[in-house]
Amino acid sequence: MAPALHDRRVEPGQFDAAAHFYPRVPNAVLHPLVGAFLRLGNQRIAERYAHLHPEVDRPAIHALLATRTRHLTWAGADLFHVTNEHGQRHMVVIETNSSPSGQKSMPLLDEGREQAGYRRLLEAAFVPRLARRGVPDGGLGVLWDKNLMEASGYAAVLADLTDEPVFLVHVGPEGRNVRCIDGVVQVRQGGAWHPLRGALRYVTQRPWAHLPPVTRTAVLNPVLGCLAGGRNKLLAAKAYDLFNARMADRGMRLRFPETSGAVARAEVPLLVERYGGYAAVKVPYSNAGQGVWTITDRTDLEAFQQAEQRSEQRYDRYVVQALIGNVGWSSRTRDGRLYHVGTVPDRQGRMYVADLRMMVGNGADGFFPVAMYARRAERPLTYERPPPGESWSMLGTNLSRREADGSWTTEPERLLLVDSRDFNRLGVGLDDLIEAYLQTVMATVAIDDMAASLLTTRGTFRQRFFASLNPDPALVDEVTV
Repeated sequence: MAPALHDRRVEPGQFDAAAHFYPRVPNAVLHPLVGAFLRLGNQRIAERYAHLHPEVDRPAIHALLATRTRHLTWAGADLFHVTNEHGQRHMVVIETNSSPSGQKSMPLLDEGREQAGYRRLLEAAFVPRLARRGVPDGGLGVLWDKNLMEASGYAAVLADLTDEPVFLVHVGPEGRNVRCIDGVVQVRQGGAWHPLRGALRYVTQRPWAHLPPVTRTAVLNPVLGCLAGGRNKLLAAKAYDLFNARMADRGMRLRFPETSGAVARAEVPLLVERYGGYAAVKVPYSNAGQGVWTITDRTDLEAFQQAEQRSEQRYDRYVVQALIGNVGWSSRTRDGRLYHVGTVPDRQGRMYVADLRMMVGNGADGFFPVAMYARRAERPLTYERPPPGESWSMLGTNLSRREADGSWTTEPERLLLVDSRDFNRLGVGLDDLIEAYLQTVMATVAIDDMAASLLTTRGTFRQRFFASLNPDPALVDEVTV
């Protein structure tokens, strides 16, 4: 990639839709059902959800959607549409992302607003934070390590909203172009260091190695949100459990696969056996489909063990989750066996595993949906267990792929837009979208609450407490404080 794309100042008036959306998105027509959902508003969404879930305290749902988050004001959840042996269908949160993609894949809700969700998110969730007390003097920046298409889109829209240039800065593994001094984030561009009063952070690989959890610079989202669960599956599972415990008397439940955290490599086979021989093993701090193994037989388990022995794995712990497969080969959990609903069968009768990304923002009026898209697996779902070594191609939905030189590419042919052509293939209805939205909001609030617990009353990071919750010395040593 040319250096100019890595390191430049984006001026007002430079937003170009062709540069910030996938080629087929600008001409895509948003599916009417998705448009209806986006126009509902939280009041009607809460009433509909409460009507379908009489066990839930109605005022609690309204209060949840009106929650003002403190740290995680932008999030995206990946959800699976699942069912069980009794035909009870749910949306299940697989993970929550504190630097989510989605804008480049979202058809326009309003043809007259070409900046779409880019502007909606920045206007409501970021720009107001720049006026808060304690924000230092300085410029504005967008920090990124992958997904230049969206990172540059945010920079262009932020420049338009503030009528000032925005630093677009690539943060590589060494993090040489970014630093933090006395709580002020600085970026290097043109041979000089520039302080920032605000920054949108699209740094997804080990962001805690580049920036401290707490800064005076207004950051969307702060690294604290990543450590609390936005890029840490181990703490996310704990945050979800704590949320469910707090909300049990109100009837609310955040649904996610049964999870065992802080698992040593030698313990992984025992956990796989506990889940009936089927499991998903994950490096807690990876993303974009990296560091994930789907285990459906002994061959898969051996492949995981051999891969980890060959790799220079820097972390000491794993997360082991119940595997969601098909009705004949899914993990055995306390809630029974969950399996994929899958896409609507094509003309050859093939169904595929698909996930749904729901991106949300948080502003003065609470939560709001920003963008959606879906991704399907490479190979169709079968009733029989996958052949040895083939489970990931049947269950993995992530589009990102890392090249040998460390760069990132995507496989957009498996992308499903929420447009009039693709959306019907998902077999998802309005109430499913409402549930996906509520589950995403619950997950975001859970992680935001966990983030708050990692701070002292003075607002400093509780490093020892974090280490006790996340007993992985390799990670703790990486955190910049």
